[in-house]
Amino acid sequence: MIKGLLIFFVGLLVSCYFFSFGFTFLPPSVNTKIILAGIGAPLLFVQLFRAQRVEISRPLFSATGLALVFSLVCYIATDVNRTEDFAYATYYLSFAIWLLAGYTVIMAIRQVHGYINFHILTYYLAAVCLAQCILALWIDSSPGVQSLVDRYIEQGQAFAQEVDRLYGIGASLDNAGVRFSIVLIMLSALFTRDLFQKKPLLLTALLLIVFFAIFILGNIMARTTSIGGVMGLLAMFFSTGLFHRIIRIEFVRFFTVLTILLLVAVLISMYFYAHNELFRGYMRFAFEGFFNYYETGEFRTDSTDKLSMNMWVWPTDTRTWLIGTGLFDGWIFNTDIGYCRFILYCGLIGFSVFAGFFIYHGLSFLSRYRQYKLLFLSLLAFSFVIWFKVSTDIFLIYALFYCVEGVQGALFTSKSTVENENSLLHLGNI
Repeated sequence: MIKGLLIFFVGLLVSCYFFSFGFTFLPPSVNTKIILAGIGAPLLFVQLFRAQRVEISRPLFSATGLALVFSLVCYIATDVNRTEDFAYATYYLSFAIWLLAGYTVIMAIRQVHGYINFHILTYYLAAVCLAQCILALWIDSSPGVQSLVDRYIEQGQAFAQEVDRLYGIGASLDNAGVRFSIVLIMLSALFTRDLFQKKPLLLTALLLIVFFAIFILGNIMARTTSIGGVMGLLAMFFSTGLFHRIIRIEFVRFFTVLTILLLVAVLISMYFYAHNELFRGYMRFAFEGFFNYYETGEFRTDSTDKLSMNMWVWPTDTRTWLIGTGLFDGWIFNTDIGYCRFILYCGLIGFSVFAGFFIYHGLSFLSRYRQYKLLFLSLLAFSFVIWFKVSTDIFLIYALFYCVEGVQGALFTSKSTVENENSLLHLGNI
């Protein structure tokens, strides 16, 4: 009972980190990420004091240097253009806050379970994402719950309501879609690397259900989720031997479970689509492109139309191409596209440093964990794909990876045995 409550509490911490939000009764600058970072700072200080030395890993040291260089270039952009828009000129602060907040979360997980690694972190993130999807549906269908959430939680929900989009607590629009995508990619790594060796069939089925639930429900909230879902599916299909001449028996088991679950999901979806108007509306929004292709022969959505027609805004002079305008906040250039906004803010110089920042993360982790190269290549590709849609970044997941290494010594450890995983989910092998 106590262990269950502790796991639930840690899940809340993970959600407050991954889907940070503010409170209506606190200053706008204070959110759950800041609060977690405020807890992480003294925690880290105590640990360093006990160790009697300060040691920063070479990968994290290099990443810190890149974050500082990017912040400096953005500051120069604001100075040259005489603006006071320091959106990314203070990126080093965001970098530090994510690390400190992540440290709090990782230490909490380790205290409850005795260890921390990629597997257990993925389980928590997947559970949190699924909970946010369910919560968003609940808020949308219950005015009383929506009123209660809006009374105490500040997360920019006014805009979500204006454009008639679902939201959870800290999860809405493209930011939610980006986070859902990250977790779908991480789940696909479990399928393609570890679960076949351990053969826990019930655990495999459960995680597949969670994967597709996040994929479908996440698309109802933000169609950006499709990017991570498709990347995860491609990783499964191309790394599990499906297209090989000889297929291992564990892969046959996996695809048997996958086929059965897909068939059941399709039948259930068809039933509710035909008999429930609300569900039909959700599905038509989530998979608008496919419905348009089926009905008109053209794969398109309203959001992609807006992106292609109105939002590709580029600099018009050499100076702006090089160092930008020093402007980012708000709807200053009438575009959401990340490539456009970053280049317009700090030019190709700043954008090159920022791109290098994420290339470094991907290649650095890939070089240390080559057996999981598909995971880190997928995250690296996703870092650049999302900038076609929105100006955000995924350092929040790398911050957790760095913290796991700092606490446990390695992101993937031998302590993740079948018994440990099953004790977490109360499952046995079948």
